[in-house]
Amino acid sequence: MPKMKSNRGAAKRFRATAKGFKRGQSHRRHILTKKTPKRKRQLRSPAMIQDADVGQVKRLLPYS
Repeated sequence: MPKMKSNRGAAKRFRATAKGFKRGQSHRRHILTKKTPKRKRQLRSPAMIQDADVGQVKRLLPYS
């Protein structure tokens, strides 16, 4: 039986940790002038995947 393929788009977006999957924050690519420095600073830090979505991400990344 061949190995399963992981979804490459998901592999670039999510990283497995001990407590689940972490992801990057959105809304930090463009139109940054109207966003406050506090908001942009907080968007730098990664966030965790919601519990309801963990099953979907595990299916996309079978070996993580």
